[in-house]
Amino acid sequence: MAILTEEQSILKDAAKSWVTDRAPVSALRALRDAGHWAAGHDPALWRDIGAMGWAGVIIPEAQGGAEFGYKSLGLVMEEMGRSLTASPLHATLAAAGALILGGTAAQQEKYLPRIASGEIVAALAVDESAHHRPREVAMPADATAAGFELSGKKRYVPDAANADLLLVAARTAGTAGETAGITLFLVEKDAIGLNARPLHTVDGRAAADLEFDGVPVSADAVLGEVGRGWAVLDAALDRARATLAAEMLGTATAAFEITLDYLKTRTQFGQKIGSFQALQHRAAKMFTALELTRSAVEAALEAIDTGSRDTAALASLAKEQANEVLHLVSNEMVQMHGGIGMTDACDAGLYLKRARVAEALYGSSSFHRDRYARLGGF
Repeated sequence: MAILTEEQSILKDAAKSWVTDRAPVSALRALRDAGHWAAGHDPALWRDIGAMGWAGVIIPEAQGGAEFGYKSLGLVMEEMGRSLTASPLHATLAAAGALILGGTAAQQEKYLPRIASGEIVAALAVDESAHHRPREVAMPADATAAGFELSGKKRYVPDAANADLLLVAARTAGTAGETAGITLFLVEKDAIGLNARPLHTVDGRAAADLEFDGVPVSADAVLGEVGRGWAVLDAALDRARATLAAEMLGTATAAFEITLDYLKTRTQFGQKIGSFQALQHRAAKMFTALELTRSAVEAALEAIDTGSRDTAALASLAKEQANEVLHLVSNEMVQMHGGIGMTDACDAGLYLKRARVAEALYGSSSFHRDRYARLGGF
């Protein structure tokens, strides 16, 4: 683990303590069992997150944030990932990242303080198919006398069911597959013609398909320059990928620790199953994969904070490694728990379901392997 500053150590300890006390895995199970799938999170927990300042970790001090950087946000996301905490924090700060990168002073002043305080939830609406393909944005934004009009659909937008603010990628020129012509828009939840259809997700999180039926937006709602939104979008997505990778690292680490404890306590054939060499080898493989992933995640977060030219490649590396290790560990968690691992009473299923959703968000392993190779000139 990288060396932490005093402030980061305090933040990590606070996040660990809060997650243990207020948001254990049982809280997610209770949310699911109560049928609150459309909400996707406990509003009381979100108020806590705002009160503790975590929603403002990456937001500049001038807009009410702490400006601790992405490495610090990664510490919070990792702790929340350990207990599968259902929260709109990641989605909100994914959108906030774009606002910080490309928003005007007026846009930042209007929204960032409210994000930092936890007053509003935000979401980043990009994909239009079942796969993460940000270059394939095709939804048109037609120019009007007052600004633009959005028509089309966005698929599986995390935390969009209850988002107060949407950052939407649409096309003002060009065709799907081209980066030129993509424009980013700020759309509020009460916009005329906007419809959010909540999805019943396997991991119990809030997500929605969005329909835009001639949604009017003013020229002031454009984030950055018309037709030149790709650079901001690409950079914002890398921030979302790296911080999601941190959450996934926490999820995989907790799943590994739970499984390891089970190996040490479960007796079969008169001895602890952890004494079986085959299971020891599988545990060793998980441990080494986790250590490698931690290095990749920390490198990506550090690159974002320092403005490294390798940020894009490191973000893809971190997400790909997180995808692979969480897939491995969640599978092994179910298998090594044996029959009980297949039951709903065991938390293994909750970790497995979250793993499969997180693997697909912001790019699968194949997406990031291909992107990493292209960035390297292959």
